Amino acid sequence: MIISATPAPNAADNVWVLISTALVLMMCIPGLFLFYGGLVRGKNVLSIAAQCLALTAMGILMWWAFGYSLVFGKNFSGGLLGHVFGGSEHLGFAGVGFAPDPAYAAGISSGAFALFQAMFAAITPALIIGAVAERMKFSAVMLFSFLWTIFVYYPMAHAVWGVTGDFAGIANGEAAFKAADFAGGIVVHMTSGWSALLLCMLVGPRAGFGKRAMPPHSMVLCVIGTGLLWFGWYGFNAGSALAADAVALQAVLTTTLGAATATLTWAFVEKLHRGKVSVLGLCSGAIAGLATVTNAAGFVSAGSAVIIGLFAGGVSYWACSVLKTRFGYDDALDTFGVHGVGGTIGALATALLMDGALNEAGGKLIAQGLLKGQLTAMALCIGLSLLLTWVIAKLVGATIGLRPTEEGEAQGLDIADHGEEGYNAN
Repeated sequence: MIISATPAPNAADNVWVLISTALVLMMCIPGLFLFYGGLVRGKNVLSIAAQCLALTAMGILMWWAFGYSLVFGKNFSGGLLGHVFGGSEHLGFAGVGFAPDPAYAAGISSGAFALFQAMFAAITPALIIGAVAERMKFSAVMLFSFLWTIFVYYPMAHAVWGVTGDFAGIANGEAAFKAADFAGGIVVHMTSGWSALLLCMLVGPRAGFGKRAMPPHSMVLCVIGTGLLWFGWYGFNAGSALAADAVALQAVLTTTLGAATATLTWAFVEKLHRGKVSVLGLCSGAIAGLATVTNAAGFVSAGSAVIIGLFAGGVSYWACSVLKTRFGYDDALDTFGVHGVGGTIGALATALLMDGALNEAGGKLIAQGLLKGQLTAMALCIGLSLLLTWVIAKLVGATIGLRPTEEGEAQGLDIADHGEEGYNAN
């Protein structure tokens, strides 16, 4: 009998992370497509489908080729490069397989961990497209997202989650600052949300914005997408425990309560403000609650999740219904109001409401002075996202252009970019 010197991963934990990987993939396709696709006009529904599908595929291939190594590698730990990226030892998934990587997850395969994280890298730039829906051409979306993933997502993911990152409070006791992000409140929602705000301003509003109504073409699709996103979010949040354990169970509980509370809070505020509860409001409230509780999911109690949901529903509604109107920017599908605002609230709430008794790593962060590190990481995230979004958008605009022609936008991006129609009367 041959006995391997390499410790085997825990089978149940490995299966849970692989299932969670599939759940997050479902959030990209079809969850996000149906949610966003239902909210645009019928002439642009396939453009959303194409962007979600293509960005998912591109994000996965980038992650395999170099992204995983740049985020979770370790051999750039010294010098300036080590403050931006992780290393080069895992290019093309070199060294990634069945054996665990104890630096990140001793109980699961390094391959399972890499695949799970691939889905986060794929869905994050796809969230941004909601802000510029119906007026940013396909080629520009792809080039912008390629560059943004490398220069915004990878450095922030490395800083917060990589063992050599400056904010990696959980994994690296030697980090200069300590920050907590259980499942992507900073890394996913803040980066995409704040970038989306600036990008929609740089691209400019849709033709006719503010002059004619642009209602969603299918709230039915939007509701289906909301349900799929909520379902998949259990993989997103609870899967981030990287084990089928008590922390994963807590993440399922807080995710459920945060989303449910935000759904009804949004509806209540909308009723007071507008006199009616819209289905769009119910869907938006649910997604706002999910995005906001993401940072805290495995760190806080059930009661704290309800508090987070209250703020998520109320403040995100204000951002989408009052702030956007006051400043006049065309965040078409409320990416900033839901993900940017929600992610920011959630990151701050994590530092204020963390319960060290529920999570050993969280307890260590509290003892090390979490609030300062959290605020520093949040400030870096906003600054990096805005600065590099401006640089990348200007570069894309100067090379291939950001928008379709006026005729193409009027005709719809389904025809202009893809030569197809989402709905054919024949």
